[in-house]
Amino acid sequence: MRGRVRFLDVRPLRGSRPFRDLWAGTSASQLGGQIANVAVLAQVWDLTGSPVGTGAIGLATGLPMVLFGLLGGTLADAVDRRALVRITTAGQLLTAVGLCAQALADSRNVLLLLALVSAGSACGALGAPARRTFPVRLLPGDQVAAGLALTNISFQVAMLAGPAVAGLVIARWDFAAAYATQAVALAVAMLAVIRLPSMKPEGKIRAAGGRRRPERGGWAVILRRPTLWGSMATDLSATLLAMPIALFPLVNETRFEGDPRNLGLFFSAVAVGGITAGLLSGTVTRRRRAGLVQLCAAGVWGLALACFGLAGPLWLALCCLTVAGAADTVSVVTGSALVQGETPDAYRGRVSSVEHVIGVAGPELGNFRGGLLASATSASFSLVAGGLSAVVAVAAVAASNTALRSYRTPSAAVGAAAPGGTGAAASADRAH
Repeated sequence: MRGRVRFLDVRPLRGSRPFRDLWAGTSASQLGGQIANVAVLAQVWDLTGSPVGTGAIGLATGLPMVLFGLLGGTLADAVDRRALVRITTAGQLLTAVGLCAQALADSRNVLLLLALVSAGSACGALGAPARRTFPVRLLPGDQVAAGLALTNISFQVAMLAGPAVAGLVIARWDFAAAYATQAVALAVAMLAVIRLPSMKPEGKIRAAGGRRRPERGGWAVILRRPTLWGSMATDLSATLLAMPIALFPLVNETRFEGDPRNLGLFFSAVAVGGITAGLLSGTVTRRRRAGLVQLCAAGVWGLALACFGLAGPLWLALCCLTVAGAADTVSVVTGSALVQGETPDAYRGRVSSVEHVIGVAGPELGNFRGGLLASATSASFSLVAGGLSAVVAVAAVAASNTALRSYRTPSAAVGAAAPGGTGAAASADRAH
């Protein structure tokens, strides 16, 4: 039983109607977001014909994610999280309608397009920390990792299918139809959030005048709990030191004759690895040593990318990326479940915002680091050095953080919660 391979753990979908609603809405919004991302990229290129223009999309998206993500964490610990996600999802829906309207009007104003993209990104980031707290409030403690695995696999499927669907929609009906598809998907997500139970943060205190405010120490709790900073340091080490995406074009050009089909295969291989790991996620989500699983998966990610840097044949390079994609999924799922379970509910919004910012900024900075090193050396050196550095950094976290290595997720008896309850967080509070 200990070494048994288990397929996708669907207990959260069977046992929790609110989680089913959340999963369906999140899956729809993820697919719509991928379709819209491709449409924005294609429209900006159509308007500017410049890589500077397409690069500005990253700026318009990334800055609001960081700034509003941190603000969203504070709000998530001060107000009803369901209400916050309702409002921010409504804001995303309005920006999707705005994108559709500017496309129908055949606007040639790229600044308007980027402003709408930035507004949608800000709304999404503002609600992201609150949304990240939902699974741990809706599921028993021993099913949180399984719920996150289900959400992750829907994201991987959206990454694989979304660009292809976007290409077909844009070719047949143009940009407006792609944005309309996103708007419909966000409407589905909105309906799902409306059906969720109220999720007010626990432990709130009242300020003078009756106004509610979050408990103090929401940011410091990360440093006080080795499991939290260790999990986040593991994630940051893996993405900051070994992110390969920016090097894909250079690897393809220098090693595989620049065939654009190969470039597409690189991205698909990562997604296929993630989907495969998701389908077999029951093997790891039922294991209680979540900290050890995350550390091992992050180490495999670094090793796989170092091997990708040395791989000669295309098939071997794709195999390395598939393994990396699978390891990344395992690391993300187990790490997220650990962070949510170990964080007291009164602080969960702010801790989730830090996790969100690391998830957004880490890969972007990692791509920048990899590109700079490759420009001074080579793509192979950058990949190998980055991958091995990530392994060393993860090993250092493991060696210095006994709490993370020995962490065990709550059992069903300890972590069970009804919708709107504390779930795994209750056992975490008792443990500390």
